[in-house]
Amino acid sequence: MTRILFLFFALFIFSSTVNAQDIYRVKADKLRVRATKDSKSKVIGSISKNENLTVLDAGDAKFYKIKLKNSEGWVSKDFVEKIAPAAKPATPPAPQPNAAQPASMSQATASNDMYRATADDLRVREKADPKSKIVGHLPKGENVAVIDSSNTSFYKIKVTNGEGWVSKEFLVRISPVKAAVEKTPISASVPQEKKDYTNIIFFVVVGLILITILYFSIKYASGNKFLIGFSVIVILVTSYFCYITFIQAKVVTGTFASNEDIQYKTFSFKSKDSVTVTDAYTDSIFTSKYVIEGDMIKLYDQQNTIMLLIRDDQTLIGEGFTRGTFTKK
Repeated sequence: MTRILFLFFALFIFSSTVNAQDIYRVKADKLRVRATKDSKSKVIGSISKNENLTVLDAGDAKFYKIKLKNSEGWVSKDFVEKIAPAAKPATPPAPQPNAAQPASMSQATASNDMYRATADDLRVREKADPKSKIVGHLPKGENVAVIDSSNTSFYKIKVTNGEGWVSKEFLVRISPVKAAVEKTPISASVPQEKKDYTNIIFFVVVGLILITILYFSIKYASGNKFLIGFSVIVILVTSYFCYITFIQAKVVTGTFASNEDIQYKTFSFKSKDSVTVTDAYTDSIFTSKYVIEGDMIKLYDQQNTIMLLIRDDQTLIGEGFTRGTFTKK
């Protein structure tokens, strides 16, 4: 009984080994199969080109032992090539639940706008329901970001300790929120300064006229030193005022602020071409490059062009949508 079990076990292992052998392919037009691993042994069969073989023993340096239909034989390794086993079809990954879908839907309904409270101690509720729990209050004039405006009666807002709902009747829209730049200094694009040579040409013409006048004054003054000196003084004073008026570049320094309810509250001029701006609507600060063209200061934020008229050394006047008066601190 023990011998029978051992024989059965040996046959099982042999069968598994054979099934695990690699697959080879014939390269020759007609490959001879010999009885032993000897090139002069008896030919017991032949295999056509591109036919697959099952190799039972690859230990010999020159021959493979292969399995035939009803027997075994040996073939030269020179005319056989190994082929890769067929790849198993990849199992498609199980569909994962789309966890990001609620967030996408939430973003789709978000208005991304900034609103201001118009009521004193505006109640912030846990749900879009006038009877739900009150989770906080908003003071009058407080700016909040609305993240969902799909409800007909309530806005979902972002507050310090989370989110909540407030009645639409007590919020008024003031400006879009600039996402990802709040309270982060940014560097805006640099305005292109236009080259204008009109003033230089005018100054040169005036200079030539004054030199001509000085020449004729000296020539026809008949040695009158008083007349010559007076002419020189007049010419120098005129040249100086022409220079500071038409040639000398204007410079703005210091911080200019406005008490009006406008978007840009302060402009702090740090150097000859850099200014820091406070944006009240988004509660942020950004730095921009600026240029001065005549009496006009031009600078950019990420979306708008800001124009400021230089009234005098202490006052700037906002033009366009940033209309207002800014005085030097």
